[in-house]
Amino acid sequence: MMTEAILTPERILEAAEDVLRRFGPGKATVVDVARALGVSHGSVYRHFPSKAALRDAVAEQWLGRISEPLAEIAEAEGPAPERLRRWFDGLVAAKRSKALDDPELFATYQALVANAREVIAAHVASLTGQLTRIITDGVARGEFTVADPTAAARAVFDATTRFHNPAHAAEWGDAGMPKAFEGVWALVLLGLGAK
Repeated sequence: MMTEAILTPERILEAAEDVLRRFGPGKATVVDVARALGVSHGSVYRHFPSKAALRDAVAEQWLGRISEPLAEIAEAEGPAPERLRRWFDGLVAAKRSKALDDPELFATYQALVANAREVIAAHVASLTGQLTRIITDGVARGEFTVADPTAAARAVFDATTRFHNPAHAAEWGDAGMPKAFEGVWALVLLGLGAK
């Protein structure tokens, strides 16, 4: 049994992920999370004021596992076109592995994220901010020739949606996806005025 004194938001999120894995988003409850921790559901509510807040926190944590390694690429040194490609390769690989390696868990997170609009908006803002950083660096170094790096970042993100947005996950296993990405990638570089 866990005592109230050592109950932390991190521990609750870990238990919530386990409960979601077992029961799915439609059946998992705060009571199930509390039971898994050996505490009262009121103890969970002291850290997360509602079931929606707990679900949003789980979704935010999951999306953070995708965006944190990408932030390192965005902040790294080196040619912007190479960093941009590494960034997209990382994003596509992260989403693809989550979808193809554990489709049931991916579907669970997809359902959670679909109901967490503010969390999604923050995630997309974080990702486009990282892209803006890379493109801004590229403009400063003379590697890209766009007038508005922020608008360009959003356009690049939108142009590549098929390869990273979970709405397209059913297509990710198709044999033609790598070739399709290369076609879009060539247009992205052309649109950025890559040197």
